[in-house]
Amino acid sequence: MQLSRYRARTSRISHIFISHLHGDHFFGLIGLLNTLSLVGRKNLLTIYGPPGLDDILTVHFRVSQTVLNFPVQFVELLATQPEMIYENTQLTVSTFPVQHRIACWGFLFREKTKQRRINKNTMPVDLSVENILALKNGEDIMNDDGDILYWNEDYTLPPRKSRSYAYCADTRYFDTLAEWVEGVDLLYHETTFMDHERRLAEQRYHSTTLQAASIAKKAKVDRLLIGHFSSRYRNLTPLLEESQTVFPNTSLAIEGQDFTIPE
Repeated sequence: MQLSRYRARTSRISHIFISHLHGDHFFGLIGLLNTLSLVGRKNLLTIYGPPGLDDILTVHFRVSQTVLNFPVQFVELLATQPEMIYENTQLTVSTFPVQHRIACWGFLFREKTKQRRINKNTMPVDLSVENILALKNGEDIMNDDGDILYWNEDYTLPPRKSRSYAYCADTRYFDTLAEWVEGVDLLYHETTFMDHERRLAEQRYHSTTLQAASIAKKAKVDRLLIGHFSSRYRNLTPLLEESQTVFPNTSLAIEGQDFTIPE
């Protein structure tokens, strides 16, 4: 329903990452898989999640006599240290364990180094497609005798910035997390409680406003998004303002809003 409301194309979903097996983080998965099947999906879908998630899905589909129209691959999260779990030509995805009441993992998405950009102001008009691709790959163009015809730096611009995003929920505060997400452009960190509820947060394996902001500051991230707010807070402004006392570039992760990482 939310994907439809925000006009997100389900056909673009190829990988799903589930942090842990508390219901608010995976109950919608069964409905989504059924919907994808009903709309005629045929392509492989890969699901990364804690051990046991595959059993939950298998039992549901067996009892409901549901047969999906597309293949599903399940990858168990078992990492005890940061570990890369996915890679393609554009990015890598790593996972790392966080500290919650049950086994739980965060995820770090990093774009790979991008190609150099052709400088249209200096590019010769007679360059072949092969030469343009070589320049984008950072190569100089040579003739058959090995003499350089075009120096790469004369005809290209530096690649655009490779962006990064880290997702950390649910977890209580622990210092090592700052090392694992160091320098990311955008950090989402759970902020279930305001800081005067720090003891409660510790008991329930959640974090407070100031703890999330402290991780962002120690990790030297560019921007912090806070979310997973306790239902006791009808007004979220105090949570935002408290976080900003430690890390000013903090925003509320409000459902439906877009947050763009500039290149």
